Amino acid sequence: MQMMSKRGIQWLSASADDPEVCREHWAADPRAPYPLSAGRYFDVVSVAQRVGLETFEQLTRHNMPMGPVMMDRSARRTGFFLPSGQRERFARMVLNETTDALSYRYLDEGSVIVAPGPMPLSADRYAWLRAPTRRPEATPARVAALAAMLVATSALVDRAEQYERERVDLEATLGEPPGQLEAVSPEAAHEL
Repeated sequence: MQMMSKRGIQWLSASADDPEVCREHWAADPRAPYPLSAGRYFDVVSVAQRVGLETFEQLTRHNMPMGPVMMDRSARRTGFFLPSGQRERFARMVLNETTDALSYRYLDEGSVIVAPGPMPLSADRYAWLRAPTRRPEATPARVAALAAMLVATSALVDRAEQYERERVDLEATLGEPPGQLEAVSPEAAHEL
């Protein structure tokens, strides 16, 4: 888990209805989450946790541009912060990558997120995977990187889940796990 820097706290708290109250709240309890309005300084793309964690891992591994990333363990969601006003661009970039429906929620003007506190512990419900350290750069590359990696990761996770269902079905049909079946020689297999 990551912690926010002072500049990150200043930037993020500025989106609160009362920024000073937000900063006081976090000063009193740095672990405490706080509701913040999306759409003014940032938008958030919220995805299922499994897809989100893998997307985060891939963006990190490939050193792709990325803003703050948070997770809500109870809701099993991951939220990727984007520059505000990117809804149409993000949707267009997703459509450029796939014609399949992608499951995500785009939170912008009129939406409220619950942001983790500046110093959450690893077991807290709300946590930062990548905490804001300053005001993130508003580049189209961040939007493009998230759209492309989210599509690729969603396809990978969908295929892995399909494989798991097929494996379970095969085990149910055979009455035992496929890995524990008796070995058959190539000659015997040819006779089958």
